[in-house]
Amino acid sequence: MNRRSGRLECALALACLSLGVTAATHADALSAVQVLRAGGCGGVMPAARALKRSALLDRVAQEWASGSSLSAAAQRSVFRSVSTTGVRVSGPDSSLLETLRRSECHSVASQGLREVGFFRRGQDNWVVLSPGVEAPVHPQLQASAPVLASRALQLVNEARARGARCGTKVFGPAPAMSLSGTLAGVASGHAIDMAEHNYFEHVDLGGKSPADRVRAVGYKEKLVGENIAYGPESVEEVVQGWLDSPGHCENLMDPRFAQMGIAYSSGRTSRRGLYWVQLLAEPRA
Repeated sequence: MNRRSGRLECALALACLSLGVTAATHADALSAVQVLRAGGCGGVMPAARALKRSALLDRVAQEWASGSSLSAAAQRSVFRSVSTTGVRVSGPDSSLLETLRRSECHSVASQGLREVGFFRRGQDNWVVLSPGVEAPVHPQLQASAPVLASRALQLVNEARARGARCGTKVFGPAPAMSLSGTLAGVASGHAIDMAEHNYFEHVDLGGKSPADRVRAVGYKEKLVGENIAYGPESVEEVVQGWLDSPGHCENLMDPRFAQMGIAYSSGRTSRRGLYWVQLLAEPRA
């Protein structure tokens, strides 16, 4: 069961908006973009609000700088269905503001933009801008939670019925599991918490483990397992991903587990993908 986390946010407020002042002429590309937005490109456009720094767009900018096209880099992120604008500018910091003002001001000062990512190598700067609108959820996820849970259970039980190889371990057929509304509620709580607080861990911010969270709602267990995932856009994708990962697969195929609950929540901050949580348990008799 893998653990990952990450969070990055930046904002900039400037009181001096004149493009002619010396202090503003020595700014990196990201700061220059914010100055141009705040000043309406020197008064030729309406002032626009500061952009929010996005760790995901930072990654897109880095991939773009590494040789990928901007569109390909964006396609590999959660911005698949969201338009992105890219600006590449080179030169010393002292010239970046004026260079952007002359060549890219209308692009970077658009009122519709909300988020920005940035990557720098030497005097080369890659800036990626986005409206910040969450990519559309897979159509299947518009179904009700019970429907989604039933589909997930079907996929898991099909795998358990035929057996599976999880890395180097071979598992024979295992008994079918059933759904637990209690486990689903606990899974939902953890998915929402990760989405709202931008982390990806089995242990929550209060230090509670999956077993702790299950016990806290009165569920009587002998054994608890948890699978989590970030990014899959359908039940089929997330279950297959777990089956393809040895540790997660072992959880799915463990014959001791008799009940499961599953839930997802959409990211609220720089991570806008889906957080998935599946709880598996062996209840006490």
